[in-house]
Amino acid sequence: MNHFFVEKHQLHNDGIMIDQPGDINHIRQVLRLREGDRITVAAGDEDREYLCRIRKMDDNGIHLAIEDIYGMGRELPVEITLYQGLPKGDKMEWVIQKAVELGAARIVPVATKRAVVKLTGAKAEKKVFRWQGIARSAAEQSKRSRIPQIEPVMSFPKALEDAAELDSILIPYEEAEGMDEARKLVAGLKDKKSLGIFIGPEGGFEPSEVQMAIEAGADVMSLGHRILRTETAGMMLLSVIGFSLDI
Repeated sequence: MNHFFVEKHQLHNDGIMIDQPGDINHIRQVLRLREGDRITVAAGDEDREYLCRIRKMDDNGIHLAIEDIYGMGRELPVEITLYQGLPKGDKMEWVIQKAVELGAARIVPVATKRAVVKLTGAKAEKKVFRWQGIARSAAEQSKRSRIPQIEPVMSFPKALEDAAELDSILIPYEEAEGMDEARKLVAGLKDKKSLGIFIGPEGGFEPSEVQMAIEAGADVMSLGHRILRTETAGMMLLSVIGFSLDI
């Protein structure tokens, strides 16, 4: 069943109105849905899902009748922010798509010392706008209850400041040792409400950046004996955390 997002103001006593041009076109021209067909809808930050029937289509939009409401619990119990060092090429698009599917609540592109990609000004704004669209599509596909936010590109020190209010910060690092410690860190997340994960770009973090993270309260951890690509490391850790907590 197809899944869509609306804002809270689109919820009415007698149903839901879909009035975004992109969604209207997708429903009518791409999916070719008709009156009587059913879709699911998520609204705002509510962790619930509305089962709806298309009641009417007119020039104002798609009018939906609510048939049932479910408390789906699709969001992870810990709100995860992925701080991703800017990778080369179009890897960031893949990272965002998969991170959204795996439950990340927020994604922050980070300009680190070893990042080859440099994004500033209008170019950065254009990229973030595109990335937000990818996040929305991935959230619809995976039937998330909300659309994760893609933040503007931040410097590494700024990202650490941003993460300062979180309950826990993890930074996978190839020089870290001890999987027992990594397991303890993941197990300890069951008592946390918010978490930041810092992933380096190709070439990893500079030692000085790791030291800055430690001084900011981050826990350095190992992801095992193999060296993972930047686009793999975050997904591996998100998968482990999701499997550990999403039960």
